[in-house]
Amino acid sequence: MDGDGSRPWTPQEKALHEARLKAKAKQRLRRTSSRDSTREPAPEGGEPSPDPSSPKGKTNDRKSRMGKGRGLPKKGGAGGKGVWGAPGLVYGYQEPDARDPNYDESSQGDTVYATVTPELEEGELEKNVHPMVLEYFEHGDTLEVMELLRELNLGSRKHAVPSLAVALALEGKASHRELTSRLLSDLVGKVMTSEDIARAFDKMLKDLPDLILDTPEAPQMLGQFIARAVADHALPLDFLDRYKGRVDCEHARAALDRAAVLLRIKQDVNQLDNVWGVGGGQRPVKHLIKEMNLLLREYLLSGEVSEAEHCLRELEVPHFHHELVYEAVVMVLESTGETPVVMMVKLLKVLWETGLVTLDQMNRGFQRVYDELGDISLDVPLAHRILERLVDLCFEEGVITKQLRDTCPARGRKRFVSEGDGGQIKQ
Repeated sequence: MDGDGSRPWTPQEKALHEARLKAKAKQRLRRTSSRDSTREPAPEGGEPSPDPSSPKGKTNDRKSRMGKGRGLPKKGGAGGKGVWGAPGLVYGYQEPDARDPNYDESSQGDTVYATVTPELEEGELEKNVHPMVLEYFEHGDTLEVMELLRELNLGSRKHAVPSLAVALALEGKASHRELTSRLLSDLVGKVMTSEDIARAFDKMLKDLPDLILDTPEAPQMLGQFIARAVADHALPLDFLDRYKGRVDCEHARAALDRAAVLLRIKQDVNQLDNVWGVGGGQRPVKHLIKEMNLLLREYLLSGEVSEAEHCLRELEVPHFHHELVYEAVVMVLESTGETPVVMMVKLLKVLWETGLVTLDQMNRGFQRVYDELGDISLDVPLAHRILERLVDLCFEEGVITKQLRDTCPARGRKRFVSEGDGGQIKQ
């Protein structure tokens, strides 16, 4: 036991104590030897020069100072502040390590920069598409409409485009409805799918009670749109079957019945191409001439100027109205009596005053008769006399100008009756 009266150490505690004492002694010895090795006598007659072997003389030396190793630079000469590897070393591509704490799976791959166009809201879509459709009714170019639609981010509202186009066509002319049917056919597969078109017609069938307020014939017209779209493969063939036994609205039922009847009667797609009557300049010239002839003959029988005016407007060919003037004048020349002359002058006067037939179209129609009067006279000997009478009446009513009246061909030269008449001129 120790002298202070404490308990005696166990062998383990004594061995641990001795080991600690030895370790402290070794540390003191290292510190003393290190201090003694750095103390060198100063050289005589001058400043002490640093020993090349001392640590102070190796400030910029990259060799190990621990006295170990082969005396080569640390890290092969690639260590030190601001050094990115050994001289001449070129780093290659390294695959990202999934175990790296900074690894982000979603950020891997090439960085792509693209212009993102936000999806149009309902109000913005209508603001952009409405003038686009109205302009299409003027030029009829479906390719231009498709290019404009591709610039818009329609997103989930693609069905709103056909719906808006059909709604505008219901309030327009037959030619507008024909153009809309062509647009729906061209949009499928390029800008939208047939299911987008089907969704648009689903919406319009639900909105029929509101559409009828502005267009009473909306159910029949919508049925024709559906039939034409099915025939053009713009709508799925089973579109009508989806509604069998599921329609409660009488207007929607009328539209679907109309479409079913058209598809059942006109099995040929080419027949459904004329479901809107093919208005305007899309009609063949021969067909337009036939329609105008029929219009004039019905007018001579009924005498209803308003009906004739309405039929001419329905043709939608203001650039071809000179044909109506030409046919009207020729019909007067080939008829007998004074009544056709008076009736045609009345009709031409109304068409002139309403602006339906312009000055240019009126002049062209009469001028064509003037040019062909020689051939017409072969079948109608009194053509010159009847034409002079008609031209005078038209000038009196203000239908034609004085210049056009003065250019009316005069009667052909007087001929001799025969050689036996003694040279007398037939009066």
